[in-house]
Amino acid sequence: MLPEIRQSDYMYAVPKFELTRDDIPDIAKDLKGFHENFADCFYRSESRDNFYRYMAGQFSPIERKSIEPIAFAIEGAKVRAMQRFVSDAPWDDDKIMYKYRSFVNEDIGHPEGAIIFDETGFVKKGDDSIGVGRQYCGTIGKVDNCQVGVFAAYTSAFGYSLVDKRLYIPEHWFSDDYAKKRDKCKLPEDTEFKTKPQLAAEMLLDLADQKQLPFRYILADSVYGTSPEFIEAAESLVGITYMLQVPEDTLCWLKQPVIIDKKYKYRGRKKTKKILSDTAKAPVTFKALAKGINSFFWYRRKVSEGTKGPIEYEFTKRRIVLSHEGLPKKSVWVIIRRTLVENPEYSFFISNAPVSKRLDLFVWLSGLRWSIEQCFRETKTELGMDQYEVRKFPGWHHHILTCMLGHYFLWHLKIRLGKKSTSYYSCAA
Repeated sequence: MLPEIRQSDYMYAVPKFELTRDDIPDIAKDLKGFHENFADCFYRSESRDNFYRYMAGQFSPIERKSIEPIAFAIEGAKVRAMQRFVSDAPWDDDKIMYKYRSFVNEDIGHPEGAIIFDETGFVKKGDDSIGVGRQYCGTIGKVDNCQVGVFAAYTSAFGYSLVDKRLYIPEHWFSDDYAKKRDKCKLPEDTEFKTKPQLAAEMLLDLADQKQLPFRYILADSVYGTSPEFIEAAESLVGITYMLQVPEDTLCWLKQPVIIDKKYKYRGRKKTKKILSDTAKAPVTFKALAKGINSFFWYRRKVSEGTKGPIEYEFTKRRIVLSHEGLPKKSVWVIIRRTLVENPEYSFFISNAPVSKRLDLFVWLSGLRWSIEQCFRETKTELGMDQYEVRKFPGWHHHILTCMLGHYFLWHLKIRLGKKSTSYYSCAA
């Protein structure tokens, strides 16, 4: 589903991925040309050959794209050799990622690009795979035995692609009881427990420091929108606008409340703390705020075209002061979206956009997160991203990296065939 909004200097529609096997009569030749760029990222010719064979298997029409079926389907491939290649052989991962992002920038880089953060789950049987455990799996919408990857995607007027990844390792994996499993799965000894927002903040700062991909916007759901570490990382980037989903029970004031200093004694020592004045009103939840807004202030907007017709919501925005531990924290935009039914469902977003920004910007940004969901869907259905059977930490990263490369490769073919023109995008008048 594509956002369809008024065209402007910064708003664009993200193109669909439309490519069939008939469009690429000799994909093997193109794939070999693509792989030549990474020849110096491997130390042995055997690894370079297996790199090509593994990705060729991901593009093949076989039903399950794990190592064994790929090895049986691709000429010259051997099961054990490919297993060693994916999980144990040395790769220059940093060099591969640097080259890969350079290609992404060449094809879909845009000064008004957006970085989007989200996680996806990989259902697993057993408990021997790195980071596996009973945790929420968004893929199936419930708690189950799975691994969870945190990803960053890049989207622009020319396409979308995954550009970084981290495997979330649950905290219990760092206990003494899991020492043998950590060693067996080759988890680096210096790895420390990090929350999903901390992993996302790490990726965001890495992308900003490397300056390979130009971007103006940061988008993420409430897992990240409620994280002080992630918001701090986003706010440290000058000139960058974020729009982050937050829960309905987030507290705020419409106006800056009056704060006073209260003096008190603690263990015989005089101290001062800031409190709300007696005249200050209590903060309200975002949901209470939304329900109290008159219909005059809600704007109906079409955000995408669904299979059953246009998908529309009503939007409004307010400048508010966030509450943190009962005190005012900072002033931001709250953008509220509601469904068009008698008892609407609400979604809430906060943004550090300048005061002068209009509602159209936020309506447009609310539709861009669609592209990372497409990345997950396309890499899983087309390339078998969720069909791996590797258990080691390096193996997970190598498998996911080849899926990211494969997904970009398909986008490159689409663009090479002449579908980069901005006339391809549809925008509402």
